[in-house]
Amino acid sequence: MNVLDEIRRNARRHRDVTALAEGVEQLRYAELLSEVDDVAAELASLGMSVPEPVALVCRDSIDYVVASLAVLALRATIVPVPADTPGEVERILEQIDPRLVLYEAGAAKLSGGTPVQGLGRRGREIRLVVRPGVRTRPPGYDDLGAAFLRFSSGTTSESKGVVLSHRAILERTEAANHGLKIGASDRVLWVLSMSFHFVVTILLFLRNGATTVLCGREFPSSLADGVVRHEPTVLYASPFHYRMMATSDLFDPAALRQVRLAVSTAARLPTELAREFRHKFGIALAEAYGIIEVGLPFLNDSGDPARDGSVGLALPGYEVRFADVEPDGIGEVEIRGPGLLDAYYAPWRPQSEILRDGWFATGDLGRADADGFLHLAGRRKNVINFAGMKVFPEEVEAVLRQCPGVLEALVYARPHAEFGELPLADVVLVPGLATDDRAIRRFCYRHLASYKAPKEIRVVAEIAKTPSGKVRRWDRGETA
Repeated sequence: MNVLDEIRRNARRHRDVTALAEGVEQLRYAELLSEVDDVAAELASLGMSVPEPVALVCRDSIDYVVASLAVLALRATIVPVPADTPGEVERILEQIDPRLVLYEAGAAKLSGGTPVQGLGRRGREIRLVVRPGVRTRPPGYDDLGAAFLRFSSGTTSESKGVVLSHRAILERTEAANHGLKIGASDRVLWVLSMSFHFVVTILLFLRNGATTVLCGREFPSSLADGVVRHEPTVLYASPFHYRMMATSDLFDPAALRQVRLAVSTAARLPTELAREFRHKFGIALAEAYGIIEVGLPFLNDSGDPARDGSVGLALPGYEVRFADVEPDGIGEVEIRGPGLLDAYYAPWRPQSEILRDGWFATGDLGRADADGFLHLAGRRKNVINFAGMKVFPEEVEAVLRQCPGVLEALVYARPHAEFGELPLADVVLVPGLATDDRAIRRFCYRHLASYKAPKEIRVVAEIAKTPSGKVRRWDRGETA
């Protein structure tokens, strides 16, 4: 089984449909697949011929997609590395020690190698480095048919490397499309990072013949240009992008009239943002619950304002259960279904050692309401224990963001001899709006149980985030 074979088979029915658009450039499916074949042949001539991890250090672009598909064509494994974060590049290369590195010149502190013919739009140069030495891969790796190896810090300070086979990718993209319903008539506006979002997005879009519009990073102007130029039918973005659209004058309320689905992912969707976006555009944001080890098992596309704050019902094929349920009904979310991870790479753990009777323990805490809609409370490892009572940082952060003058918030714990842990908060203020920590604390005590309210609030210039936009909780000293 090969993901590219499936993309190629379906593309025969829409050869002249635009597969990828970047600015004024457009690439039809027939052209895309021809370029992939040429680049795969070039890579093979440069030494890529075995099913091994290949680090891809490249900015989001048509070149990124072509290079990825060419790697898959040779049955090697894509290892996406964030191109604009040198620390991540060094860390991931050290952990997997790949023999081959495909990189965009100038995008990372890498040098040497051979330019790859067939790649290099808009003045880019993509080079292949063959690093010396013999690599020993974990036992069982070569038998998996690995297509994708994703290292991500995510909500923890350690990464394991999630291995996904071609089979797993085909299963999870098919399952996810039961909810997304992507087809050849769709134009998907793309604003996320391909290093963190590629499998149940770009590969799914290509598999189903849609047009993916790459917007670049010059926000909000590039986003607005994509909307005007391509009139998207689907938005796939984070709360950060939706807040930008809801507040920027570049987006007229009628600008999204063609949109049938607006998916919010990568971070929790604040309820107030969902309401603000609905009020301006008349569109209900569909919150997705995506997990790299699982895929996209939940999507709240109900359109019901009363369901804001939920990640929806399990998509067909997925089951959910809760472990270690507390008296308040909250337990750890466990999921079973198609396309689960095949292994962790470092340290090596095959699927049989990760799953329990087919169930994956997500580390997320949540509950299901009477209708089966999943409500997430937070990460198990982030829970603050204050005098024997549980405080979920995500819940407190949501309240803080509703406080006038607060733009962003981070809640974390500090050990305390008497109370166990104290909930504390860092906040970023909205420029030009006057407020102080005392006013914010009063707001919290009005909207939260007293034990949940932060005992100290510190105003900071910014809150550190991972390259995928998630809060780096461990930078505050937590065990995340």
